[in-house]
Amino acid sequence: MSEIVFSSVSHHFGDRKVLRGINLRITERRVGIIGANGSGKSTLARMINGLLTPASGTVTVDGVDVARKGAQVRRKVGFVFTDPDTQIVMPTVAEDLAFSLRRTGLSKQEIAARVEEMLVRFGLHEHGDHPSHLLSGGQKQLLAIGAVLIRRPEVIIADEPTTLLDLRNARVVADALDAMDQQVIVVTHQLALLDSFERVIVIDDGLVAFDGTPAAAVPAYRELVE
Repeated sequence: MSEIVFSSVSHHFGDRKVLRGINLRITERRVGIIGANGSGKSTLARMINGLLTPASGTVTVDGVDVARKGAQVRRKVGFVFTDPDTQIVMPTVAEDLAFSLRRTGLSKQEIAARVEEMLVRFGLHEHGDHPSHLLSGGQKQLLAIGAVLIRRPEVIIADEPTTLLDLRNARVVADALDAMDQQVIVVTHQLALLDSFERVIVIDDGLVAFDGTPAAAVPAYRELVE
């Protein structure tokens, strides 16, 4: 597993402080991040692969400073957004998967093989030539996950990946995340997703309010918001 370290990390948007001196070391295979809306949890997650950089402090992945070498870190750390429409960029499903492999130096045959692998893995094999944006919500999110996984990252960050889905599709996406070999860090309001996780970090008002097992962290979070 990769070692992700936050050292005295603070961040703000204008005058609003979003993170306040966060210190964390993450090495577990399955980690959840929970907190109320506006608590800073998504900001924290986006710093792991350099979508945001700290106003002060450092974030490193296996010793590499994300702010200084973001491109290098992003080859190792993939990011899945809440809304898959923000990630889907090509007209068809197969083209969208292949687009993720641009500038990788892979041959056409290698790209085709990886695309086929993702289509089969996520039940999209019969939809390869279909318009990407006409897929169901669950299929779109699976496509977005596939477009991240096709690059074979070591770490997956998923920011509320089931929030826009109905219960059935949310379960499908949760199962897909659970089946990954990669280290997975999930920001979520769906507390049931965390049952099998090793660690849950509770963020409140830009601070780590609790850090422990799901059995301990979820009640602590509920106490904060009730």
